[in-house]
Amino acid sequence: MRNPVAIVWPILLALMLASPAAAEPYRAPRTPWGAPNLQGAWSSFSLTRLERAPGVPAKIRPGDDLPAIERNIFDHILPDDELGNKESEWWSMGHLARIDGELRTSWITSTADGRIPYTAEGVARRNAARARAFADFDGPESRNASERCLLPGFSAASPPMQNSPTAPGYTIVQTRDAVVIVSEANSEVRIIRLGGRHDRPGGPAWNGDSIGRWEKDTLVVDTVGFRPEESFRAPILYIGPGAHVVERFTRTAKDQIRYAFTVEDPVNYREPWSGDMVFRTLDSPIYESACHEGNSSLAGILSGARYVEAHPPQAVTADAGHGARP
Repeated sequence: MRNPVAIVWPILLALMLASPAAAEPYRAPRTPWGAPNLQGAWSSFSLTRLERAPGVPAKIRPGDDLPAIERNIFDHILPDDELGNKESEWWSMGHLARIDGELRTSWITSTADGRIPYTAEGVARRNAARARAFADFDGPESRNASERCLLPGFSAASPPMQNSPTAPGYTIVQTRDAVVIVSEANSEVRIIRLGGRHDRPGGPAWNGDSIGRWEKDTLVVDTVGFRPEESFRAPILYIGPGAHVVERFTRTAKDQIRYAFTVEDPVNYREPWSGDMVFRTLDSPIYESACHEGNSSLAGILSGARYVEAHPPQAVTADAGHGARP
């Protein structure tokens, strides 16, 4: 009788040789000074938003009506169509993002409903800030940072970063001492100091005070010290001046950066909340935004407010047929 080992071993050897080698984990390219290289043009473009829209499932399963789900999200982002161009201009927002093979209906992953866990006080502050954004026209100082061309009206480069439906591009540039993120939206520039401490002079800063460090292939960024003027980030995010945000940037493939974040602010949130999103390479550089200090729209907004103050509602109604504008 033949030795069983002599029979089995050739079969096992053949199977081992026929099996593909285990894929090695991706290792990001290096800069000339040895740091993981995140540089280049990137985009966060997708229909997925920070929070999950009402009525949208947490997971997309086989058999779900994906076009209907995406349409629901789209309509939640842009519920009104006063200009009549919603279909032609905004339906190009794309489709839901896919992370780890799964379609994502929100960037937030730490809460069951995919929504920000506001305290009652946090909701009140957010609503008050939103109301001021649509009601306070006393002067340029009371208008939001977007209208004053200081920052976009949402989080573009300011942590935690969100994806813009109209300007989702970024350029990342690195030196030995800093990582710089330039947003396509409003040409916003964010400088992350490497190896520093939260001791920059001047107090709170636009985008907060960001310091970074490398943990193997991941850039970990710690940010505090936000300016109160950027607390409300349309349409749903409120970040208090005392918030603490930790972000992680990891290049997971030649064409992809995984971006993860955690936000803490006991004054406004019941608990810390977290999420992640992906950045993919762009084939072309981003272009400079046309926004500038003293944007002409701000003068028009304030002039309109002065007109309304000077004319009672009856006069506005009577003049409307003669081409007057409030």
